[in-house]
Amino acid sequence: MPNIHDIQLRDLQVNADERGHLVEVFREDWDEYDITPAMSYYSMTYPGIIRAWHRHLEGQVDHFVCPQGRIKVGVYDDRDDSPTQGELDTFVIGEHNQQLIRIPGDCWHGFKAIGDEPSLLINYPTELYDYEEPDEVRLPYDTDEIPLDWEEPPHE
Repeated sequence: MPNIHDIQLRDLQVNADERGHLVEVFREDWDEYDITPAMSYYSMTYPGIIRAWHRHLEGQVDHFVCPQGRIKVGVYDDRDDSPTQGELDTFVIGEHNQQLIRIPGDCWHGFKAIGDEPSLLINYPTELYDYEEPDEVRLPYDTDEIPLDWEEPPHE
């Protein structure tokens, strides 16, 4: 369960048969989510690669799903007005654990591809990416400002 205020997790139903499987990753009738994606994209990440840290300051909310491979997602709350300021959450999602993570964009967040295979991450952000003025603030993955050691084994 998440510790950070405004993070939400949804278990995704895997419908499997002899042909393979189908997983719904977004539905407008999911009550617990106020999802209004402005766009969608996916990224492929090689094993061991860390894509962290960044946050959005203009109201964007991200919605992460990992349909292939496995990723460790880190979210750190340093919002001044948050009841969970200073909290860190980590989640391991992927083929073995199909979940959607709603991430408040103003929290620092990122992920690491774990396991032996490349991972796919799908994101449904609530704002369009602005190529001229991106709504992103970045920190290096090994910053001392966030208490997460990406090399530490994931807790499941």
